[in-house]
Amino acid sequence: MLHSDKPLCIALVAGEASGDTLGSGLIKALKQRFPNARFIGIGGPRMLAEGMQSQVPMERLSVMGLVEVLGRLRELLRIRRDLVSYLKGENPDVFIGIDAPDFTLNVEQQLRDAGIPTVHYVSPSVWAWREKRVLGIRKSTDLMLTLFPFEEEVYRRHEVSVRCVGHTLADQIPLQPDRRAAREALGLPQDKRILALLPGSRNGELRKLGRLFLDTAAWCQEREPELLFVMPCASAERRQQMNDILAESGLELPLTLFDGQAHEVLAACDAVLIASGTATLEAMLFKRPMVVAYRMAGLTFRILKRLVKVGHVSLPNLLAGREVAPEFLQDAATPEAMGAALLERLLPTREREATQQVFVELHHSLRRNADQAAADAVSELLNTRGHLT
Repeated sequence: MLHSDKPLCIALVAGEASGDTLGSGLIKALKQRFPNARFIGIGGPRMLAEGMQSQVPMERLSVMGLVEVLGRLRELLRIRRDLVSYLKGENPDVFIGIDAPDFTLNVEQQLRDAGIPTVHYVSPSVWAWREKRVLGIRKSTDLMLTLFPFEEEVYRRHEVSVRCVGHTLADQIPLQPDRRAAREALGLPQDKRILALLPGSRNGELRKLGRLFLDTAAWCQEREPELLFVMPCASAERRQQMNDILAESGLELPLTLFDGQAHEVLAACDAVLIASGTATLEAMLFKRPMVVAYRMAGLTFRILKRLVKVGHVSLPNLLAGREVAPEFLQDAATPEAMGAALLERLLPTREREATQQVFVELHHSLRRNADQAAADAVSELLNTRGHLT
C-alpha cells in the first residue's frame, strides 16, 4: 500500500446518493494513505462528513432522464464551467469523477487537457448504449474503475486502463441479513408480511413513480389485508413530497415512512417494489425478491429504446444474464401487473429459492474490498505520474 505525508489535493465530483456512498468510502481509504490530503469538488452529506469541501450542494446535479436535463441545462452548464475554472486554479493532484458521466466526463477531459490526472469511477453503460462512447472516455480519463466484472472487457478492447474494484455495498452488506433484528430496530412486528416501496431518491422519480407505487400497494392490500408497507425517504424534502402525494391520493394505507434507513428497511421486508437504479443492487445484496418499475418522459423512453442494446435495465438481471426480477417499464408499469408480481414473490416457491441462490452467488462475486481497491488504484496512478515524490 502506497503512503505519503505530502499534503495532496484530491478533487472529486459525485452527482447523487449512490455516488456519495462510493465517494465517502474512497475518501476514507485515501485518508489512511494520505492523512494530510485535502478533498475538494462536489459531494453529498457522506463525503462532507469525511471532511470534503463541496462547491455546490450535490442535489443540484441530481437530474434523471434526457428530457428532464434540458429543463436544467443552463444551470448545469454554469455549475460545470465554474467548477472547471475553480479546479484549474486549485490544480489538484488527481480528479475523480464518480458516475454522473454526462457531467463528469466533460470535466475530466478539460482537466486532463490541462495536465491533471483523471479517474472515472463507475462505468457508464457503454455496453448498453454505443461502444463508440469508449473512444470519448479514452480521451477523458487516465483510469476507469468499474464496479462489475462484465464491464472490464469493453475497455481493454479499446486500450483504456481499467480495473474492476467490486462494489462497496457488497463489502458492507452481510451475506445473511438479519430480518428479525432489522424489524426490531425499526419497531416493526415480527409476525406480519411487509412490502417495501422504493420509488427513488430524486424529486423527478417520486413525481413519476410515487403515486403509482401507492396505487400498487393499495391493489395488493385489497387482496391481502394483513400486509404492511414501509418506505425509506432519502431526505426531509423527499419525505414531505411523499406525504403530499399520499394526502392527494386519498388512500388509507398501513404505510410507515422512515428517514433514510434504506438498508434496515430492505433487511426487514419480505419483498420490494423498486425503481430501476442502484437500489436494485442493494435489494439484491439483501437477497430480497423484487419487482422493478420505471417511468420516464415519453421522449426519453423512445430515444433510449433505440439506443439500448441489452434486454434488461435492472442490475440484478444484467449481472445474472437473465431475468431474476420482473421489470415493468413505462406503460407496462400498472398497479395490477406489478401487484400480481409482488404477491407472487411472497409465496415460498422453488423459483424464489433459486433467485435467492443467484443473489448469494452475485454477492460473492462483487466482494472485492472496493474502497481499498479503488484507493490502491488511485495511489498507483499518483505514483506513476510522480505526484507522491
